[in-house]
Amino acid sequence: MTERPQPGVPSAGSSNASDGGNEGEACGSDCGCSTGAGQSRSANADVRADGGAVNVDENGQLGDLEFTEPSTGKSQDVDSPGAEPDKRVGVPEGVDLDTPEYSIRSEMNDIETPDEKTWFTELDEAVIDADRCIQCGTCVAACPSDSIGVGDDGHPELVKMCTGCSMCWDFCPRGGLRYERQWKITGGDDNVSGAGDPITEFTAQVRDDWHEDAQDGGVVTAVLSTLLEEGEIDGALVATESEEDPWKAESFLATSHEDLVENAGSFYNQTMALGNLDLGRWEHKLPEKDPEDLSLALVGTPCEIEGVRALQDFDWSKGAQTELLGAVDYRISLMCTKNFNYERLIGEQLAEKRDIYPEDIGKMDVIEGEMRVYGNDGEQIIAEDVGEFHDATLKGCDECADFTGMTSDITVGSVGSADGYSSVIVRTEEGMEAWELTEHALEHRDLDSRKAVGKLQGWDKKKAFESLERPFDPDAPRFIDYTDHAEYYGTQVAPHDRGH
Repeated sequence: MTERPQPGVPSAGSSNASDGGNEGEACGSDCGCSTGAGQSRSANADVRADGGAVNVDENGQLGDLEFTEPSTGKSQDVDSPGAEPDKRVGVPEGVDLDTPEYSIRSEMNDIETPDEKTWFTELDEAVIDADRCIQCGTCVAACPSDSIGVGDDGHPELVKMCTGCSMCWDFCPRGGLRYERQWKITGGDDNVSGAGDPITEFTAQVRDDWHEDAQDGGVVTAVLSTLLEEGEIDGALVATESEEDPWKAESFLATSHEDLVENAGSFYNQTMALGNLDLGRWEHKLPEKDPEDLSLALVGTPCEIEGVRALQDFDWSKGAQTELLGAVDYRISLMCTKNFNYERLIGEQLAEKRDIYPEDIGKMDVIEGEMRVYGNDGEQIIAEDVGEFHDATLKGCDECADFTGMTSDITVGSVGSADGYSSVIVRTEEGMEAWELTEHALEHRDLDSRKAVGKLQGWDKKKAFESLERPFDPDAPRFIDYTDHAEYYGTQVAPHDRGH
């Protein structure tokens, strides 16, 4: 067994001399082994030649600690001729550590993006920056890495690194989703004309008097309330009024009849509904169930329903919206020709141009081609052609031909029915189930005017054909490649490479 040498004490066969030197030769003036040629430092010496304290004896044993006093009144001379600042110790000359440098990043920036990658920057370039975003929130729900959030301006924004998975582009109704193909997949071969491919149609009004504060006949509130009372759903994602901004819509999960009645009525701006299906946000309002056992209804515009139906058709690694997106079993669409930007409608068009302020508005409605605004006393303030409010609309709405919500279970609106009543189009088995459960609470009859619904649907489609830069083709593939879109719309390919 070899004895372990003590610190500072040479082991057998070693020498204090440098290679090829003479025994006893000094290592240098700063070395603790000697103070000069062949002269050992005294064991009692406690100060090095450079003025530093010595804390180890000749046997390498640590004694009482004494710290070197810091220099005072001295600084490095960098101004005198020939003086140089201290140099940072680097890699010795002639040694190659093969360490990656920053230049590697520059080289990587020159690598072409794989063709199958589509990034959020493409969506930003072609939809958001191009003022074509309809604020449906589908991209937020589609992102499997939760990289997309909702900005202060109500538009999608990147909140962490994009992985280039393409999902946000593919499912955007103004981007990669060919929404007219989605109609055909979820409906039938004949649902590209007229009012779609309904099972049945009604004009209806709620029998109870609570519906006076609801929009038109209060049918949406009645259907949702019945589904809750019958235990068919655990909640319904609807719109509520912002506490900070009057007449600004926000997403709200209603879990009772009282919730629904309190939030009855329509708002004319989007809520980014599909971006608000995060279980963590609503968990406190839902029963303690396995997420797979939850059931929800969602009320939205046709584009929002197109988005949720497309997302539900595919199975992939979803993000925070996974559980509640899968829980949406009933999809109710509101008839819609266009929606509005909140600031431009409420702030500019009404407050600035017409002296109608948010706190003075009791109800708003778009009906018979007019924007109608009522005061808190129920008296009508204005009734103007909705075209006068064009500057406040979401420009992406011009490309939509889905006035009647082709992909919904139930569509509800005012067109085609007398004042105070709602027009109801039932399209699916789920919609029929919800209607039959609610029928007892409704006064209803056959739809007053199918012609009125079909006429407005035809007008909406004509407008979309004039606005769409790409072909309208229900038989084409469901998803549109970004490169194809860029060719039709003239947007930049690979905008993420710009500025590298």
